[in-house]
Amino acid sequence: MAVTATWSSAIRIKSALMNYMLHITERHSDAFRPEFDDLLRETLDKDVLEPAAKNEFYQRCIQLKNLVDENREALHKLKKTDEPAPVGNYEQRKQDEESRLVTLSHQLQKLTDTLAQGDAALNRDRTSAGRHIEEASDTEEESEEGGDEEEEEEDNEEEEEEVEEEEDEDENALDSTIREFITLGDFHAQQKEDLTFHKGQVLQIVDKKPDGWWMAQDSNGNKGLVPKTYLEAYKRGEQSPDPSEEESEDDGEETADEKEITKQSSATDSISQLSSAKKTQEQMRATDALTTLGTIPAGFRPSTLAQLLELGKQYRASIYLQPKLTPSQLAFKDLIWDPEKGGIQALPTRTSLIVSLWSCKMIPLPGASIQILSRHVRLCLFDGVKVLSNIHTVRATWLPNSSKTWSFSPRVTGILPSLLDGDCFVRSSSQSPEIGILFELGVTYVRNSTGERGELSCGWSFLKLFDVNGVPIPSKTYELALNGGTPYERGVEVDPSISRRANTGVFHQMMTQRRQPRLLVKLRSSSSRRREMLNMLPETMVGSMCYIPLLMFYRQILGDVLLKERISMQNTDLICHPLLATFPRLMEQPDTMDALRSCWIEKENALKRSEKRDREFMKNAFIQVYHDTAYPLLESTFLQGSKWAEDEAEASRWKTIADFLKHTREKEGPLHFLLSPDSIHKPFDISEITYDFLDAARNSLVSL
Repeated sequence: MAVTATWSSAIRIKSALMNYMLHITERHSDAFRPEFDDLLRETLDKDVLEPAAKNEFYQRCIQLKNLVDENREALHKLKKTDEPAPVGNYEQRKQDEESRLVTLSHQLQKLTDTLAQGDAALNRDRTSAGRHIEEASDTEEESEEGGDEEEEEEDNEEEEEEVEEEEDEDENALDSTIREFITLGDFHAQQKEDLTFHKGQVLQIVDKKPDGWWMAQDSNGNKGLVPKTYLEAYKRGEQSPDPSEEESEDDGEETADEKEITKQSSATDSISQLSSAKKTQEQMRATDALTTLGTIPAGFRPSTLAQLLELGKQYRASIYLQPKLTPSQLAFKDLIWDPEKGGIQALPTRTSLIVSLWSCKMIPLPGASIQILSRHVRLCLFDGVKVLSNIHTVRATWLPNSSKTWSFSPRVTGILPSLLDGDCFVRSSSQSPEIGILFELGVTYVRNSTGERGELSCGWSFLKLFDVNGVPIPSKTYELALNGGTPYERGVEVDPSISRRANTGVFHQMMTQRRQPRLLVKLRSSSSRRREMLNMLPETMVGSMCYIPLLMFYRQILGDVLLKERISMQNTDLICHPLLATFPRLMEQPDTMDALRSCWIEKENALKRSEKRDREFMKNAFIQVYHDTAYPLLESTFLQGSKWAEDEAEASRWKTIADFLKHTREKEGPLHFLLSPDSIHKPFDISEITYDFLDAARNSLVSL
């Protein structure tokens, strides 16, 4: 039988194996994976019982395995000194490549052993795996299940029920033996039957209720209900963490005001404290009901990051955009004047990178009883205990015939909404060794029967940014497996039914692994020009790449007003500046920010090259564009309030903004619209034009 065209590309690789460098071995490995996938698919598609076909597949498998092994041997012989040019993170990249080749070699060995078996074994594996081959595709929707599959599911139904019963019995038996749990965070009672506790306490569990609220007793004999998501099994002999020991050395330098602010905001420092809110309890019960009805997979939970956003402003970008004060509160910590450059100093940080969201694959679909209003990913910096930055949201797109695959726009330009921008910047000065990026996939839904709205987490993943030695992880594409439950739950699958349906067949196990939900992201290092712009932003922030020029101008203008133009550094009077007073509100209105972004791009394209080199001219031009576009929209009454995941409201806002921009261009400014008797405006408020930097800086401490 003729060798396929895709296979011939792998054979040609052999001729290049004599001249190895690290990037060449990586390129070869990238070529081996699709060849293996094609071989596996063709093996399932064709009649493998035919001797000629089986022999061809067997020979191809052997040849590909030999190529992989040769590539691995060459990798072992590589040395850093052999590289013609310096290679960053050489040893880490070499280890990653070794792990990838070992995994592929093992998979090929399993496939070779299976092909070497008798026809009966091949037929059995083919029957169990062939039925799900369409589901293994990264971009195809699950095909309609045929009558044969339904019959097989009916035959296996009793077996699955027995397995589930055994799992439940084992879990109950395990839970019944564990009575001591250690708390993961602080919890403040919201009702009289709740029990207040602090992080690191050991509680005795008296009764484990099925709704997730357990009856517990502390060391003083106080009893009350506690949420189980706060708890972790405690083993005797382990030292419980002392919250006082986890405080940083800088805490000793805090002033009385900072300590008071920290004390007031301690209830929202930990991600696990979300369950203390009554609304969260109701959402958990609603989610439990949907799970019981089979509407959603067992690993779905109420969205953790969405609930944090509802608690207040401390996790919103508008807070992180404000300048922060030093411990003495006599100067700004992240806003420093550079007299030589005549502007603010650049702020290099420990973490400064670009994250590109590529796609989400094999995301389970909720049942037909709920309607999906939005699919999105929320991301933030996280250290396993606390959220260390603002929470940024990127909305996903999907096709009706492949709704299990979510996609993102790699780069937003022109009139595309910034909410779809998959390119994000991440900045942080945190020295935590456990810092990483927390990704949470979510859907906003409405129940068809009751009209109840909510937001569910469809899985989460954590990408640690530094290895055990404190070295940054390499910039490359990562395929992250998604976990079910909340970020504090471990070992929970998004959809446990996928694993329960797996059997011992080699093909079926491979297909099961490919059907697990996963997220593809790419870490990229920034160019020198982009790095200069990022260093003008706050020390800690996560946001859309298309916002960087706007945020940079805001920070530069902020530095001019606070550091250069203020009467004295001790003066704390209100400052009359509409842009500084209202710009942070734009961070919560992406469509209004898009209007400013598009108008500024038009203005910048019309400027001369000499004007673009004049820093003061550019800042004044930006202020003028802001006053002509964003400021009137923020204070207008014709633009209805922003509502998340409501198509009609979003479409109405887009139309209103587009009409306003059209009239502004025709009349060469918004003055005609503002003075028109047909325009109704909000009553004037002094906060529209005054900026209280001291209050803004103190509010930013709440986010720390």
